[in-house]
Amino acid sequence: MKQIIYLDNAATSWPKPESVYQVMDNFNRNIGANPGRGSSSKTLEAGEVLLDTREALAKLFHLPDISRIIFTKNITEAINTGLKGYLNPGDHIITSSMEHNAVVRPLSVLSKAGIEVTYVKCAPDGSLCPTDIEKAWQKNTRMICLTAASNVSGTIMPIKEVGLICRERGAVFMVDSAQGAGHIPIDVSEQNIDILTFTGHKGLFGPQGTGGFYLRPGLEIRSLIEGGTGSSSDKTVQPSFLPDKFESGTPNTPGIAGLGEGVNFILKTGLAAIQRHERKLMDMMIEGLKQIPRVTIYGPADSKRQTSVLSINLKGLECGELSFLLDERFGIITRSGLHCAPLAHDTIGTFRQGTCRLSISYFTKQEEIQVLLQGIAQLSKEANAV
Repeated sequence: MKQIIYLDNAATSWPKPESVYQVMDNFNRNIGANPGRGSSSKTLEAGEVLLDTREALAKLFHLPDISRIIFTKNITEAINTGLKGYLNPGDHIITSSMEHNAVVRPLSVLSKAGIEVTYVKCAPDGSLCPTDIEKAWQKNTRMICLTAASNVSGTIMPIKEVGLICRERGAVFMVDSAQGAGHIPIDVSEQNIDILTFTGHKGLFGPQGTGGFYLRPGLEIRSLIEGGTGSSSDKTVQPSFLPDKFESGTPNTPGIAGLGEGVNFILKTGLAAIQRHERKLMDMMIEGLKQIPRVTIYGPADSKRQTSVLSINLKGLECGELSFLLDERFGIITRSGLHCAPLAHDTIGTFRQGTCRLSISYFTKQEEIQVLLQGIAQLSKEANAV
């Protein structure tokens, strides 16, 4: 059987901790009920799953009120809710040139509805200078939306510094933590985050189809959808209290069970231990790639300034060819293309060709990085010989 070395964790982490599979299987086999719908023992047990996961997320992100953690089907829905639920015609929002289309596309729609958008240009390594946020400020600036780390270059953004600017100037700060959660510390109080959006299936080790957001106390936004919540069923209007205001319809309870167990794995293992492991492997990968002719590394190329994401190209091969050959010949799974982030690729100078993205996790082994380096070295020799 062909060996598999999975280096596409920025898209979806794999494998998950074994306990994640177990709790999801247990829910489907032994609980299976719809939380909040009735008062049976099974329903209450399903409700405990949601409660336990909110509590785990609160510990990880240092959240003061678990009722303000809202589950969505993914982070894209959470980001859309934050942007469209808060901004109004005439408002101004600042974001960066390293954002994912989960931010860029909703802003494209909002810009046609009278909302002004400014994209602050980042450096070619993907880094953002906080003073550039201040330079872009206007009288009608109401929100800053920023990724915690780039999904293309792995560059870690200065969210603490930008959060302080927002707090001092009275704007709402929303963070897309898709590439940061589970990799770098996120503290909503220390970093002055008003809306924290998160996904379950990447660094938090949960399954696909899970995500959500945290909403700071005192901040009100509109909901995108309305429907059954299992609460206030005698009324034909949506409940105004949280989290029910934003959680219409049956939740992905088995998925949320898996998300909660993924977060518990991080809490038990320790975020610092996960960071140490990932940085060690990133250092090994970066230094090894620097020794291989014809390889171009994008981003900081510094494990202290980026998460476990690295984009490269190999001269003589299209990024798609490189990704295909790594899979076909060495069993290495990567991601090629523009990674749903065309502005980020334009920023780092790879918009036309894209990149081959390598992304590791806590479960990646040193031996796998060695196979990667050997494989790319071999492909480099072959490309040079053509």
